[in-house]
Amino acid sequence: MRYYILIAGFIFFGNITFAQHHFDGYIDNERWQSDVYLSVIEDYRTLNGINDEQIITKVASDSSGYFQFNGNQLDTQQKIYKLHVDNCDTYNQSSNHFDGHCADSRDILFIAKSTDSISFPLSFEAQMFCDIISNNPKTAAFIKIDSLKEEMKYAYSEFRSKANRELNNKKWFKTLQNYGESLNEPLAELYIYAFLSERSNQFHNYYLDDLKTNSYYDKLLKRLKNEYPNASYTKQYEAELTSDKFIASPDKINSNFNWTYILSGLLFLSLSLNFWLVFSAKKRKQKQHTEAKEQLTKQEQNVLDLLLKNNSNKDIAETLFVSVSTVKTHVNNVYKKLNVNSRDELKSLFNS
Repeated sequence: MRYYILIAGFIFFGNITFAQHHFDGYIDNERWQSDVYLSVIEDYRTLNGINDEQIITKVASDSSGYFQFNGNQLDTQQKIYKLHVDNCDTYNQSSNHFDGHCADSRDILFIAKSTDSISFPLSFEAQMFCDIISNNPKTAAFIKIDSLKEEMKYAYSEFRSKANRELNNKKWFKTLQNYGESLNEPLAELYIYAFLSERSNQFHNYYLDDLKTNSYYDKLLKRLKNEYPNASYTKQYEAELTSDKFIASPDKINSNFNWTYILSGLLFLSLSLNFWLVFSAKKRKQKQHTEAKEQLTKQEQNVLDLLLKNNSNKDIAETLFVSVSTVKTHVNNVYKKLNVNSRDELKSLFNS
């Protein structure tokens, strides 16, 4: 059975507020649970797997598998985003997302910003992709790179000899790097870099050798600083590049140099980056909470506050001097506007 998820996203209509986004598409309800998640990727080493801290929002598909995202959560600057579906056990879903362990899941990675209009039908399992319609030529960069990576894997598997592997290393490193540069999007090049420099890959040693003589990596850092001077991607890449250069060429460094300073600096940079990511996640979550509450009437906000304090419908009715049936109506309205189905989901939304 062919499992797929279709995205027809970022379609703006005449009266939609500027920078509002709209994603919609279909999932196979017979294959996947109904929830579809939208995430922002701040750390390019976490492109794979599932991370609860990256999730911006989720929606439930209807009986036909149709889903849609509406809002203004996207940044005005280009970032890496992900849509994913999974079959994690609902009871353990939060821990699965946090740990990144959900074997039965699929995702789509893409580049976007708040003003994009994108439609790209895409199958999770297929290697042949439909034409992408977008006002942002960078959106489909990851999909194009994935197609090239599939050709690379085939070339490596054709002959499993050392000679073939060495020839392919030289050919494909250059091919992927040149292709990434031709896309004129440093985030796409980071996607390639993360793949080529991954320590678990068989060509990691070739990457370290390439790093000794190839000026490509320093040029990529310059392009990142020009395009994304304050982005976490740039700071992360610079720290990794410095560290890998030392691993690749320790003999180039004066043996009398005190490496404590560099190691301390890298540690400080790493801690600062982690602190910034956590702070950004909390700030984003606070913004989401505020925007969520703004959808509610004053009385519905009062009901929400009391629900989060574990008050029963009867307790809420007595506190607000209304009938229990009125409270039930308010509760249903809160659930509908915040896209939840139970008190537990409501608490998870505001207390996570």
